[in-house]
Amino acid sequence: MAKRFNIRMAGVGGQGVVTGSHILSTAVINAGGESTIVPFYGSEKRMAPVESYVRVSDEPIYEIGEITFPHIIIIFHPQVITHGKSYTMPFYFGLTAELKERRVKLYYFPATKMSLEVAGMDLATNMALMGCIGAITGLTDMVGLDQAVKDRFLGKGFVVSGGTAALDSVVERKFKKKQELIDKNVAVMRAGWNYAVDHGWAAPDVKRAEEPVANATATATA
Repeated sequence: MAKRFNIRMAGVGGQGVVTGSHILSTAVINAGGESTIVPFYGSEKRMAPVESYVRVSDEPIYEIGEITFPHIIIIFHPQVITHGKSYTMPFYFGLTAELKERRVKLYYFPATKMSLEVAGMDLATNMALMGCIGAITGLTDMVGLDQAVKDRFLGKGFVVSGGTAALDSVVERKFKKKQELIDKNVAVMRAGWNYAVDHGWAAPDVKRAEEPVANATATATA
């Protein structure tokens, strides 16, 4: 049976909503699936509303654009709920029928705490979320996610806006080498993936992502 998820992500500027959605989309493609993505935002500044619409599937996708009826909604910041910082209002729009007719699941995921504990900074919160949702959908794996992170931070296949590029430079200054930046982001993503598995949220065939051995790490991240 085909797998298909329409995912609507909502957050605020500076959280990496667009970057995270690009990485998830690329990771699904890396694993042999299909994906389309449309980011949506106004002024590029911190705390301004940001949304991104991601479709992922193991079969061809013919739609692109805003997702009105999502299977999954990811909330990056509480102000999406408390202050209405969302272009889709209310933020849960499109799930109304689902809530009445189906057993909708609500997950609280400590992504920022995980980012701080694993990477020592909160700017990898989006990576934790993408690792978690990757495991939940079951349409990618840690190899695909790992490669998507490398492509993102090595500048392969991504065209970033001025605001996103400026944020990248801030993040990179926090690490001595770009490789360390990549390793930290992958580690946070792996932690998010394993959290979903350990809490029984992941797709049935998804397993824990084990820590790579030293030699494998050197090869994979070269």
